[in-house]
Amino acid sequence: MHLRDAAAAHAFGAALAKVLRPGDVVALSGPLGAGKTSIARGVLAALGLEGEAPSPSFAIVQPYDPPEVRISVLHVDLYRIEDPDEVLELGLDEALDDAALLVEWPERLGDDPWPDALWLTLVFDDAGGRRLTARVPGAWESRWPLT
Repeated sequence: MHLRDAAAAHAFGAALAKVLRPGDVVALSGPLGAGKTSIARGVLAALGLEGEAPSPSFAIVQPYDPPEVRISVLHVDLYRIEDPDEVLELGLDEALDDAALLVEWPERLGDDPWPDALWLTLVFDDAGGRRLTARVPGAWESRWPLT
């Protein structure tokens, strides 16, 4: 899929929000500036967040709960994580009981930290914009492709 600009990434995130459920993990992978945060912001805006969501780069985890958003979401940025064991302290797996996770830089945790995650990879497109590819696990097949 081609995302021509940040607005298209935001719109894709809004479409994703329509099918997002507690217990879901959306892994957002790609280089700096590829649009991971734009997709996450689109999800959060469509879930009801007013104003722009800050990047969780320094906080690592930015939680959002009702009534601020329709469902609980943790926006996670693992860019600064140096050792996968550091993530255990964040309690992300426990949060999946009640919340969805939007995880930027999931590759910092190794090959497959959440086997049921919808894994979205963004790369810069030579023609401009970004190219998005998805690894769609069984848990997402009935919801994919987004319509």
